[in-house]
Amino acid sequence: MSIKTVMCVFSVNRWDQDLKSAIEFCEAHGAHMSAMVICMCSVPPVSVYPVTVTWLDEQQRQIDRLAEEADAVQKVLERTELSFDLQEVYTEFAWADDDIAQHAFYADLVLVGAQAAGDEDLQRRIIDGALFQSPTPILVNPRMQPVAPFPKSILLAWDSSDEAARATRQSLEFLKGCDSVHVTLVDPVARSYENGEEPGADIAMFLTRHGVKVAIDQVASGGRPVDEALRQHATDVAADMVVMGAYNHPRLQERLFGGVTRFMLKNTNVPLFLSH
Repeated sequence: MSIKTVMCVFSVNRWDQDLKSAIEFCEAHGAHMSAMVICMCSVPPVSVYPVTVTWLDEQQRQIDRLAEEADAVQKVLERTELSFDLQEVYTEFAWADDDIAQHAFYADLVLVGAQAAGDEDLQRRIIDGALFQSPTPILVNPRMQPVAPFPKSILLAWDSSDEAARATRQSLEFLKGCDSVHVTLVDPVARSYENGEEPGADIAMFLTRHGVKVAIDQVASGGRPVDEALRQHATDVAADMVVMGAYNHPRLQERLFGGVTRFMLKNTNVPLFLSH
């Protein structure tokens, strides 16, 4: 996948570091930035119906603040040589994922910086919108420093699922320029209908044909959760990025009981490339 358009989501509350990192990322890839500055409001509680003047005044203050912050973002971008467009989005919590999804359709990648990712409500809306309502992968960067445009070491979490295969294909831009891609299987079982007789060999061969430098790492969990085993192995191989398929179980089950993707989003300190 060639990265030509990067959608960057900025919280109206905190965006300075995310914008700086996004500019460096887009410049490194020669990509157009589609910037979204978003403010999510809540609907007035039933107790204030009919809607009071106080609530309407607060809503107007939020809209004015959004316009001011979007103008500040635009001024920063105008000082660069980037190609960009800017959208300011004022929306309700319940509809934010739809608004994000509509814009994500026209990007090659959705980039989420540490400040946006640190807003749990916004992160959830980005995941629900960009990841589940559009075909576009997302790259979540939990660090304040920019994502390395050409990572030296990548951990590719592999479980022979559709999601993992899609993540692999959509991340080829990063994988092909990497010094070492660690195809990582946690507690793999050799089955002809799942991982094959030699777990990891098939996907390694596929990547090798694309010129990717591959190592197959079969990791024993030792009774630990899969996400913990992956995070530890990412540290062991000094991974600059983790690539994985997102939510391999029904989303309701993931919401109720957690899951590898959810815990990786919450706990990893390495940029996380996700595809569904």
